[in-house]
Amino acid sequence: MSLSRHTMTPLGARLLVGLGAVLMILPFYVMFVFATHSRTEIFAVPPPLWFGNDLLANFAILTERIPFWRNLGWSLYVALISTALTLLFCSMGGYAFAMFEFRFKKPLFGLVLGTMLLPSFMSMIPSFMIMDLLGWIDQPRALYLPGAASAFGIFLMRQYVSSAVPRELIEAARMDGCSEMGIYARIVLPLLKPALGTLGLIAFIGSWNNFVGPLIVMRTPENFTLPLALRLLQNPVDTEWGALIAGAAIATVPLIALFALASRQLIAGLTAGAVK
Repeated sequence: MSLSRHTMTPLGARLLVGLGAVLMILPFYVMFVFATHSRTEIFAVPPPLWFGNDLLANFAILTERIPFWRNLGWSLYVALISTALTLLFCSMGGYAFAMFEFRFKKPLFGLVLGTMLLPSFMSMIPSFMIMDLLGWIDQPRALYLPGAASAFGIFLMRQYVSSAVPRELIEAARMDGCSEMGIYARIVLPLLKPALGTLGLIAFIGSWNNFVGPLIVMRTPENFTLPLALRLLQNPVDTEWGALIAGAAIATVPLIALFALASRQLIAGLTAGAVK
């Protein structure tokens, strides 16, 4: 027995989407509400459901306990550098795998894809040993250089280049005397804008939320990125939950703004390959 393709009414579909939206937004709403309450009010029964008056007090505790603005600046610096390097190296790698023929191309691409199957925790100890050997412990380069050529980014760029960049256009540019770097910079990159926007958004969010990486290689609290710095507010005896949640709420604001501005670009980049 075959199922009908249209088994849900428009009203039912809207209700389902609305329910999903509420479930997605609810944790953020609770976080912003708790950020305006004291520790005692947060753990009251029933918990507060509307905004309180302790936001400034929580923020004062936050800036007193940790170098908040410096940690925020470090997070922004690492995320921007990491995003720029990811876009550069992944677009070049994807372009090479899509348009060039060279020895061991297929095994190399298979090796790149194979690294996506490895659990991330397997690389924690080797990463620390390599960073220690290079003398990069407590250096921000240890956060943005190791992941600059991610397997997912190379795969995404390779798939998009294969579908969006005509080989005839590349050959015509070569016949006109354009250099390989000129072809990459003047022809390929402009055609990759949707995929670059998508990958850039993913890379920025991944770097911004990265907790394990700084935990492994960073040592000085002043050099901590914000997710790791907020961890300093937690201890078994005296955890300022209001300040901690206020810091998490502030750290979420740039991501919400970025997603609101680039959501169409993200969806277009993710669906471009499927449409074509």
